[in-house]
Amino acid sequence: MEPTEFARQFSRFMSWAHEAGSGQADGPVTSALRGHLGADAADLPVVVRELAPFEQVNLQIALERWAADREVEVVGYSVPPHHMHPELAQLLSGDGLPPLRRTAPPLADLPSGPGRTTAVWRTALLLVGDDRGDYAVLVRGPERHHEPTLTVEVAGLAGPQAQEVLAELDELRARHNVYRGQVLELRQSNAGTEVLFPVLPRTERADVVLPEAVLARVERHSIGIAEQRDALRAAGQHLKRGLLLYGPPGTGKTHTTRYVVQHVPGATVLLLSGRSLHLVGAVTQLARDLEPAVVVLEDVDLVAEDRGHSHGPQPVLFELLDAMDGAASDADLLFVLTTNRAEALEHALAARPGRVDVAVEIGLPDADARRRLLEVYGRGSGLAVDAADGDHVVAASAGVTASFIKELVRRAVLEALLAGAVDGTVTGEHLRRALDDLLDSTQEVTRALLGVPGQP
Repeated sequence: MEPTEFARQFSRFMSWAHEAGSGQADGPVTSALRGHLGADAADLPVVVRELAPFEQVNLQIALERWAADREVEVVGYSVPPHHMHPELAQLLSGDGLPPLRRTAPPLADLPSGPGRTTAVWRTALLLVGDDRGDYAVLVRGPERHHEPTLTVEVAGLAGPQAQEVLAELDELRARHNVYRGQVLELRQSNAGTEVLFPVLPRTERADVVLPEAVLARVERHSIGIAEQRDALRAAGQHLKRGLLLYGPPGTGKTHTTRYVVQHVPGATVLLLSGRSLHLVGAVTQLARDLEPAVVVLEDVDLVAEDRGHSHGPQPVLFELLDAMDGAASDADLLFVLTTNRAEALEHALAARPGRVDVAVEIGLPDADARRRLLEVYGRGSGLAVDAADGDHVVAASAGVTASFIKELVRRAVLEALLAGAVDGTVTGEHLRRALDDLLDSTQEVTRALLGVPGQP
């Protein structure tokens, strides 16, 4: 940095610090807080509640509805760079504060539904007056470069009254929870836990190409139990269940899962994969709050022996299974686990019996399934082949995966476009060329990427 620029920025900082006050009891934020609470406020406790960071949207909605029924002044303030946001007790005492400046509350724009966002307070001090008297509520959201936390603090009331305030906010968060009934994808990032609202392609039963007995077993243990939840409870049977889908890559485990989660009636769906599998403990509690719920844990074999994010000596997979067992037996929860390597889970599943009730193999498609896959993936593509061409593709593609058939159709469409098919028709000739290309000896790696085990 140039000396002149450094001097300019330093001068701005000193001016800001001077305007903001000394950071002691006469600072603008502490003065406003003490003026609202009165001289005896320091003798009352500060009651603190910690929430999961992904509850920030629900907390904002709860606070806005709660504030509408009482007198509330919202005070915002800015904190100098590299300083932690002070706790409410510190704001009240004025001791050791960085220089604070009153501002509008800083906002973050967070997803609150498919294609929808809500502006939430990163930090806000609420000066409240109602039939309890005058008191303060401080909301502190996750901070950059720090352990992500979300806290609500209440000062100026006796302990039981402060707990009443927190209970009222809890009730409003539950009543107006934006996650209920939605499909949620949870991701772990440097900023904490992110909640997204993915829009899944609509998947019907006819789109799932599995042997009838296999699909029926999947449905019975997932959709069927949900449809009979009341009768099962009346018969004293538990609803919590675990379903493991296993088989080679590319055979349709994710596709089958997508069908299941869209047809479990009334369910909230929580999707976890990769690094986010380590969030299963918090997510299981969220699912319990939003039941009926489906928790999808994809590719769990990837964390079968991983201890990198574990707080204990056991592999993360054991923690996943423990979290499943920790949910109450009467919870209407469905856990769907997928894996490409069932053998990687056998030890953990055997050591934690009862977490997974049914394991279903999603294998390579047989000849009938490959023919049906051509029909499913060919819908709307312009694919128009006669029986002979269809028979040739089915016979020549033994041992391939569903992903292979999907890519085959895509390449056939491309062959038709490159050949100048003006009406968009994809013929048997185009399909044969695409198949020959995929089966070419130089495409072994491509086939492996599509999940094909060795030469088809």
